[in-house]
Amino acid sequence: MTVNFGQAIAAYRKAAEKGQAAGVKGPDAKAGDDFASFLRDAADRAVEILRTAKASTLEAAAGKADINDVVIAVTKAELTLQTVVTVRDRAVQTYQEVLRMPI
Repeated sequence: MTVNFGQAIAAYRKAAEKGQAAGVKGPDAKAGDDFASFLRDAADRAVEILRTAKASTLEAAAGKADINDVVIAVTKAELTLQTVVTVRDRAVQTYQEVLRMPI
């Protein structure tokens, strides 16, 4: 399966349109859940998204996957990774600020 540049651009545009049409979905945290379980669930979802993207990419390399599905999975994985890195950076920054507080 050979993919040219035009097909890749069209697939990315289609994925972007689907994402904009779907809107942003928030976490499924229920009232009363503690913060640790919320973070654990979010981490589990992030790992699952990354695994799905990896599997989709391997299928595409073998010529067995639709390019649109691959682009969507990789885009989700990229956004998830960016979110995880941002949350981690903010947590480290907050921890450092707490350490600088006078006692």
